[in-house]
Amino acid sequence: MRYFITFVCYGSHLHGRESGSVDRHHNLPGTPLLEPDSPRATKELRRMAQGSYCLDRSSREAVLEAMREACIHRGWSLLAAHVRTNHVHAIVEAEVAPERVMNTFKSYASRRLNRQGGGDQGKRRWAHHGSTRRLWKDEDVRQALRYVVDEQGEPMAVFVADGL
Repeated sequence: MRYFITFVCYGSHLHGRESGSVDRHHNLPGTPLLEPDSPRATKELRRMAQGSYCLDRSSREAVLEAMREACIHRGWSLLAAHVRTNHVHAIVEAEVAPERVMNTFKSYASRRLNRQGGGDQGKRRWAHHGSTRRLWKDEDVRQALRYVVDEQGEPMAVFVADGL
């Protein structure tokens, strides 16, 4: 099965801070997205245990390498990935549930970042869940590839499998 997985850094996407975000009640294709909601954003900000987490250049490269390592170790195929300052996109083919892939990526990335050092050990790096969409058709994969590789702004830590 092929999946489009997205997960964000802790504190980087608070519900209500901006228009167009999603939550568990506003996450189906074709349904309305959340509108800005300052009281909700303020409430979420107060609940945070630490400040927002961001990935610098070396951290982004470390996360990308950790994801590639996870795929090699687990026998999954990483088709593409783009690690940004505050979120990660990946397109992967795996015969396990997408949540397992996402959690494995987060775990491998956190371990790699811990080995790298930098004083952020013990901090929360990732938001609780993320997005795990199945890509049923080849056209779905092509659209996801275009979005991940070409439509994220200035390229940061990017991987595209050979032949794609």
